[in-house]
Amino acid sequence: MQEKEKTGMFNRFLNVIERLGNKLPDPIVLFIILMLAILVASFFAGMAGLEAENPADGETIQAVNLLSGSGMVQILTEAINNFSAFPPLGMVLVVMIGIGLSEKSGYFETAMRRAIEVSPQKLMLPAIILVGIIGNVAGDAGPIILPPIAAMVVMRLGYHPFVGLVMAYAASLGAFSANVIPGMSEALAMAFTVPAAQILNPEYTGNLLMNYYFTAVATLFLLIIIFYVTKKITIPRLGTYEGQEMANNEPLKPKEVTALRWANVSVVLTAVFFMVFVIPEDGILRNPETGSIVQESPFMDSIVFILTILFFVPGLVYGLVAGTLRTSKDFGRMLSDAMGTMGSYIVLVFFAAQMLAYFNWSNLGPIIAIKGANLLETMNVSGIPLFIGFIILAGLINMMIGSASAKWAILAPVFVPMFMLLGYDPALTQLLYRIGDSFSNPVTPMLPYLPLLLAFAQKYDKNAGLGTLIAALLPYAIVLFFAWTLLLIVWYLLGIPLGVDGPIYLPES
Repeated sequence: MQEKEKTGMFNRFLNVIERLGNKLPDPIVLFIILMLAILVASFFAGMAGLEAENPADGETIQAVNLLSGSGMVQILTEAINNFSAFPPLGMVLVVMIGIGLSEKSGYFETAMRRAIEVSPQKLMLPAIILVGIIGNVAGDAGPIILPPIAAMVVMRLGYHPFVGLVMAYAASLGAFSANVIPGMSEALAMAFTVPAAQILNPEYTGNLLMNYYFTAVATLFLLIIIFYVTKKITIPRLGTYEGQEMANNEPLKPKEVTALRWANVSVVLTAVFFMVFVIPEDGILRNPETGSIVQESPFMDSIVFILTILFFVPGLVYGLVAGTLRTSKDFGRMLSDAMGTMGSYIVLVFFAAQMLAYFNWSNLGPIIAIKGANLLETMNVSGIPLFIGFIILAGLINMMIGSASAKWAILAPVFVPMFMLLGYDPALTQLLYRIGDSFSNPVTPMLPYLPLLLAFAQKYDKNAGLGTLIAALLPYAIVLFFAWTLLLIVWYLLGIPLGVDGPIYLPES
């Protein structure tokens, strides 16, 4: 009875969140509303003479009325350029060519299944968690493909299938920003960090690996955390399974194993090919003057395209050997289908680019950032309390807006400049957002994967509801919040760089 009351309470909580979230418009419409709101705000701010003093050079920044004649001309003439010149748009689309081919050819799915299949029984649960975390590089593949596979695997170990479902789901989404392989997550975050930082510093560029050191370490750390929650909370709570559905974990076909083997060999050979141009002191991908690999080097300038090739080659090899890619039409269809999934993102970027441009032209961004930074300084809020507050804010917003890029497009233009004025590098602000967006992912009803997970769950228990899943996933979200935050605090106190050219503090000029 007590358990039913708990589930009912979770259901009521979820229903409230769902109702509030459903009242929000589609992210594209949301950006159109924000565009209009910025135009109106610029009108009143300009008429009121709103201004702020730039602490960097002492110059006065005044709000600009974009509804004036000159403002309207700028809006109309710069619309196309705002979109086409949006810095990371091409980068995201290029990366998707490689990732998309690996996904559509079946390489990602087969690699996940094989990783679990060959793991020793004692390491099966950690293997599932690791695949879930690493699988984030494959985008949707992790939370869609892994949970049903994990459910069948854990049944063979004598556990309730729900253990596999929720553990894999929590690993894929709760540790979404952790990985040892840079991919779409980094590209999407950087897509809005760079333009937001350029509000204050037009010369800022950033890079795909500016959070890499932290997220790579977080991969192992969160694996241990998720395994601990599974063993201490999930398995004891769910107990044994007495349903009729039995495990039917069909092994990979020999042809799939062979294709996977050749695809993995192709990854190694491709990596070796690029290493030939990086490792030697006179390598052509090093900085020709300093010999550096990471600072102003052709290697870092081409890292996006190199990663694309590293995803593209195994996807192509797997498809050819496995027979999923038989003709040139199959090849074209796979690439087209992969790029087709980016349609909503492209439309979103168009309106987000206009919103960011309006925010920049109106000077509302730096004015809000300066006044906000001054307020935080007055309140003496900085460092760890500030970081935790922003992580919680991002997590709460995640309960209302599922799209990671949509949330960051809204938050970045305000918080990236604000934190810069407090002396923090955009790499840190981006990481704080990614942590807040990750830990709350397992329990947000705004992601389309939760209803899919429910469908998987009802295969084993027809009476399972969303409250059942939330009750099982909530411990992961809570513990992951503390784990992510603890790792960040230790990292901050030690003063370790967050990634390649990703310091915690802005470099002194």
